[in-house]
Amino acid sequence: MKRKLSSEATAAWIRLMRVPSRVLDCVEQDLKKAGFPPLAWYDALLELSRAPSGELRPVELERQMLIPQYSTSRLIDKLVDEGLAARRECKIDKRGQFVEITEAGRELQKKMWSAYSAAIDKHVGSKLSDADAARLCGLLDRLGCSCGDAKSDAKGDTKVDAKSDTKAAPARDGVPAR
Repeated sequence: MKRKLSSEATAAWIRLMRVPSRVLDCVEQDLKKAGFPPLAWYDALLELSRAPSGELRPVELERQMLIPQYSTSRLIDKLVDEGLAARRECKIDKRGQFVEITEAGRELQKKMWSAYSAAIDKHVGSKLSDADAARLCGLLDRLGCSCGDAKSDAKGDTKVDAKSDTKAAPARDGVPAR
C-alpha cells in the first residue's frame, strides 16, 4: 500500500530546500563585510590544511567540497593566483598534480574562522538551543545528512565521540562538514 505524501512532508521539503541557501547567503555577506573572500575559499583551505601532508589532488578536493569540477578548477586557480595554494606535479603520474596549501593559506583560513564562527553563531547558534541543534542533527541524520557527535574544545579543534556515525564527514572547526 502506497502512502500519500503529506502536506507536512512537503512543507519540510520546501524548508530544507530554502534554508541552506538563505543561511549561506547570510554567512557569505558577513564574511564579505569582514573583508574576507568567499566561504568556498575557507572550505578549500580547510580541506587542504586537514590533508596529512597539506596537499590533495584536485579530484579529492572536489569530492571533499561537494562542488562541480569546473568550479573546483576555477577556485584552485584563484587560490594559486593569490599565493594561498600551490600546484605541484605528481612524481608518480606526471599527468597528475597536487594542490598544496601555503603558509599564507593557512594564515588566511585561521583568520577567516573568527568571522565564520561568529556568522554561524549569529545565523544558527543564537537561534537554536544546544538541545535544539542536537535534535536538528538527529533529524538530518535520519535523512542521510549525518552530523555525528562533533564537539569542539577550547582551541576550536573538533572531537568526535566514539559513538558517532563512522561514515560521518569530519567536523570543520566545530562545524559538521557538508
